[in-house]
Amino acid sequence: MATVDSAITSFLAHHLRQLAKLYDLTIITNTNNTDFLSQIRLDANLIQINFSRKIDFFADIYCLVKLVQIFMRTRFASIHSITPKAGLLAILAARICFIPTRIHIFTGQVWATETGLKRSFLKFIDRLLGKMTTHNFVDSRSQRDFLVRQKVLSEQKSIVFGSGSVSGIDLKRFKPSEKMMAKVRSDLLIPKSAFVFIYLGRLNRDKGILDLAQAFAKIQNNKAFLLIVGKDEGDFVDKMKAMNAHKSSQIRFVDFTNKPEDYLVASDVLCLPSYREGFGNVIIEAAAMGIPAIASNIYGISDAIINHRTGILHEPKNVTSIHNAMHYFLIKPKLVKKYGVAAAERVKVEFDAKVMSKYWLDFYLQTLGHE
Repeated sequence: MATVDSAITSFLAHHLRQLAKLYDLTIITNTNNTDFLSQIRLDANLIQINFSRKIDFFADIYCLVKLVQIFMRTRFASIHSITPKAGLLAILAARICFIPTRIHIFTGQVWATETGLKRSFLKFIDRLLGKMTTHNFVDSRSQRDFLVRQKVLSEQKSIVFGSGSVSGIDLKRFKPSEKMMAKVRSDLLIPKSAFVFIYLGRLNRDKGILDLAQAFAKIQNNKAFLLIVGKDEGDFVDKMKAMNAHKSSQIRFVDFTNKPEDYLVASDVLCLPSYREGFGNVIIEAAAMGIPAIASNIYGISDAIINHRTGILHEPKNVTSIHNAMHYFLIKPKLVKKYGVAAAERVKVEFDAKVMSKYWLDFYLQTLGHE
């Protein structure tokens, strides 16, 4: 179960295709595209439910009742959820219906950057969710340690596969391509000789994108470009443009894309100045393509980067620290190449999607067995 279908297509498709060879799968999510399972080559049943990402008491109660009805009728052997809202409703309904195996994937905490009653309430929801599950998948070791310290999860019920990540990386998809790099740069009117920093993800305050915009504004190099790719969740494009009005010819904006690899391949260094992350999968997506990263030294991200080997970790919310890291890479292009090679090698060894899928399959075979 997932609140939206993009969580399935972006993170779980490869694993679910492997599980579908042995098990009868049902996907429950909110989608307007009833063909999305066939589009990702997944042999599974689909049940559409209109989950709301935000708290909506009456809508949430309706979804909970509907889930209980589905679970009572179908009697699944296991319920496995990702995303907070779907997780809470799915695991609660599964508990009501006595489904024996209840799994949730923790990929980062909204409350980590909140304060006061809102933080306490959201943290309570995660703690409740963790108590109702039988197993918790966590996408990084540092995130699991944080959740255990915060008494949200118990160490005994929490699992991190390998070096972390939910999905791992499809190495056939995320790979270097000189031809695609030239095409994308040409389409975006970015010179071949430019040094391109890229941010790829949702545009909101917790991602630190305004810090990145301020840091880039201080870069005094006309070959440096900033490429921002992602859905704007609050007029951040206009704010970033205003901060860089003096260098508008060196910044590009692209809306949400289903092909992040096309824009990564056109870039030199990834930037992720986030305030909270469960892991930072985009870092290893870039790494697979030989692109090092500059990112916040916070739990989750610290598992995705080996500092001063596959990228640079900077102090979170520190514009000067971000600027210094960007400048450092600009004046040391050979180091960028060296870090990129090391990052790509690490992904091949530790984050191959095939390896992560095997962890999932082994877990289910051990937990559920197979006839």
